[in-house]
Amino acid sequence: MGDKSILLYTFTTPNGYPISILLEELKAVYPGKIDYEVKTLDIRTNAQKEEWFIKINPNGRIPAIVDQARNNFNVFETSAILLYLAQHYDPENKFSFDPTTDPDNYSEMVQWLFFAHGGLGPMQGQAHHFLKYAPEDIPYGKTRYIDETKRLYGVLEIRLKNREWLAGPGRGKYSLADIKAFPWVRIHAHAGIETLDEFPNVKAWIERANAREQTKVGLTIPKL
Repeated sequence: MGDKSILLYTFTTPNGYPISILLEELKAVYPGKIDYEVKTLDIRTNAQKEEWFIKINPNGRIPAIVDQARNNFNVFETSAILLYLAQHYDPENKFSFDPTTDPDNYSEMVQWLFFAHGGLGPMQGQAHHFLKYAPEDIPYGKTRYIDETKRLYGVLEIRLKNREWLAGPGRGKYSLADIKAFPWVRIHAHAGIETLDEFPNVKAWIERANAREQTKVGLTIPKL
């Protein structure tokens, strides 16, 4: 793989951070095999809706990648990008599981990945919207989405009992599932959930993920 094989279009959001975190993890595990260039799209100016970017991601949202090492192949949607990077750049399955030789753990990881992609992210995103960005105060919207976010944290709390990570045997293995869910839960205060004290297993999981060196770097990307 050549240097800067991946072009990453991203911004400072819980949808963007999983990609920079995984790319940093892959760089650390496979030195010299993968690198990436960051293209910052300021979504506050609707840069992601410009015609040139729609050709990369028809949905007009970040993140998206262009894999220059594979004929400039475009990938959009956070979870799809994570799965793509694992498929092509994680041959030892350090952050995933082999779907052929380890199908149950692979399925388990994908289930939690989809839980974050289709449940946790959208519900918490709506909580953010009604609390901070809605043009008028809508108490029903606030209550509904804060309560649903708490319910989903409760699901994570049950899953993380006697476990360190969401997927894998025993206490689990740090994987795409954690990388996808973690950036949302770490900003729980934005969803009106001031502390994680009522979710001690989730709180410990966040602390473990935050402590990873590659997480620390990934959360600084892009630099504004």
